[in-house]
Amino acid sequence: MGLDTFWFCLIAVLWSGYFVLEGFDFGVGMLQLFVPHNERERGVLFRSVGPVWDGNEVWLVVAAAATFAAFPTWYATMFSGFYVALLAILVLLIVRVVSFEWRERGDGDRWRRTWSVVHAGASLMIPFAWGVALASLLHGVPLASDGTFTGGVSDLISPYSIFAGATLALLSLFHGATFLTLRLTGGLQSRLNDVCRALSWPAGAAGCALAVWTLVEAIDRNNKDAFPTLLPAALAVAALALAVASARKLRTGRAFLATAGGIVLLVATLFTGLYPRVLVSAPNLGNSLTLANSASAHYALAVMTVAAVLLLPVVLIYQGWTYRVLRARLAGEEIDPGIVAPQPPPEPG
Repeated sequence: MGLDTFWFCLIAVLWSGYFVLEGFDFGVGMLQLFVPHNERERGVLFRSVGPVWDGNEVWLVVAAAATFAAFPTWYATMFSGFYVALLAILVLLIVRVVSFEWRERGDGDRWRRTWSVVHAGASLMIPFAWGVALASLLHGVPLASDGTFTGGVSDLISPYSIFAGATLALLSLFHGATFLTLRLTGGLQSRLNDVCRALSWPAGAAGCALAVWTLVEAIDRNNKDAFPTLLPAALAVAALALAVASARKLRTGRAFLATAGGIVLLVATLFTGLYPRVLVSAPNLGNSLTLANSASAHYALAVMTVAAVLLLPVVLIYQGWTYRVLRARLAGEEIDPGIVAPQPPPEPG
C-alpha cells in the first residue's frame, strides 16, 4: 500500500469517526425538541452530550487538516467548488455551538425554547449538508482538465446527493436515540425506547437503500466494477438490519453498536466507490482528481505518517478514557414538587 492510499484510507476513518461520534450528538440535538416534556428533561438530554460534543468535533478538524496536508489539490478544489455548501455548514456549526451556551443565559421558558429550536435545526441541517457534499464527490461535478471546479452550487444537487443527506440526518436521529437509551434512566429512557422502535424501520431502510444506490453510482458514474464496493455495501445492509432487529427487541447496546457500524460501513462504501479517484468529474471522467494527481510529495506524506502513527493512538486512548469516566447514566424522572427531600438534623449546640 502506497502512502497516498494509506492517507486516503485514514481520511475515510476520520470521517467515519466524525459521523459516529458527532452523529449521536446531532441526533440528541434533534430529539431534545420533541421527546422531553419540560425544560428540566430537555436539560438532561443536553447534559448527556455536554462533556463530549466539542471533543467529537475534533474529528472533523483533523479530517479537514489531513485532506489539506495529504491531498492539497483535492482540498483546494473541494473547498473552492463546494464553497457555499461548506460555508453554510460552518455557519450552522457556529450556530449550534452558540445555542449550547446561550440557552443557559436566560431563565425564561421562551428564551430556552427558542435556542432549543435553533439547536435542533442546526443539528438537522449539518448532517444533511455533509451528506449532500460527500455524495457529490462520487456523483461527480464539472471539472476542467487542471482540476478546477467549473460549475455552481446547483451541480451539488442531485437525487442521489439529496437522498444521501436526508439518510445521514435520519441515521443520526436513530443513532442519537440509541445513544440516549444507554445514557438515561426512568421515564425518558422508556420514551426513547419507543422512539428507537419507531425510527428503526425508516432509518434502516433508508440506510440500506443508500448503500445500494452508492454501489450503483460507483459503477455508473465512476466506471467501477461491483467488487470491492459491493463488500462494504453488503456489510452496511447487514449492520443496519441488525440495528433494526436490536432496537425492536430493546437490546439497546447492540443497537447502538450496530448503528455505529452501519454508519462506518456506509462511509467505507462511499470511499471504496471513489478509489482511486477522490473527486469524480462529470461529464468528462478523464478530468477527475485521483490519488496520483492530487497527493502531496512522498517525503511530506512520510513525515505525516510518522506523526499520525505516534499521535493518533494517544488521541484515541484519551477520548476512550473520557467516555469511560463519563459513562454513568443520567436520571430522567420527574420530581414531585410536593415531596420535600429529607434535611439533615441540626448540629447540637
